[in-house]
Amino acid sequence: MKSWVRAFLAIAVGIVAAPELRAEAATTNPKPAKPPAAAAPAKPFVPLEPAVAIQKANDYFNAAMTMVGDFVQIGADGRRSEGKIFVQRPGKLRFEYAEPATLEIVADGLSVAVHDRKTATKDIYFISQTPLKFLLKDHVDLVNDVKVVDVASDPNAVTIVVEDKATFGGTSRIRLVFDPAKFTLKQWQITDPQGYETLISLFNIDLSKKPDPALFQITQERVLNTNN
Repeated sequence: MKSWVRAFLAIAVGIVAAPELRAEAATTNPKPAKPPAAAAPAKPFVPLEPAVAIQKANDYFNAAMTMVGDFVQIGADGRRSEGKIFVQRPGKLRFEYAEPATLEIVADGLSVAVHDRKTATKDIYFISQTPLKFLLKDHVDLVNDVKVVDVASDPNAVTIVVEDKATFGGTSRIRLVFDPAKFTLKQWQITDPQGYETLISLFNIDLSKKPDPALFQITQERVLNTNN
């Protein structure tokens, strides 16, 4: 018998006992049932002050010098991809996409390479051209690094929206979403200069494990350098 069936039957027997069992229980245990205790009133939600939320975000990023975990990406076309993320601040990052995707994105501290394993090509960018460059800095200061355009909080999330005008192609907007209890980064959404949105959600994040340095090496297969 499946475990969920056994659990369901146990609950059902406890609620709908046979009449003779209820009578026996009443005879052997005549004590009246205690009335249920009144539930404590729920505490009203108090939103974080924007300055407090920004400081908590800065503290989180500056404490998280390394990151290893899983991600799920939803692209502008609605296509879902997943894989592993590795971060070693300052400057180093790797998105390793699982099949059937054929991409790897690697930042080695100076450049960012978008590697297509299927075609064995790479597009190379300076980190300064990418919308996530400020998250890879040695010290993160959202107010001075980017333009903070919105801060909001509710019982489920704290959201900070920033703009970066110095990215490749124009202004990008980044929506950072934090868990309100632990204030850890749950996801981010990037809106590129053309208005296309990409959502990244993080899972199973380990901030203590140090990634292998070899993960951040940009090898030289056939390279298409887009800086020229």
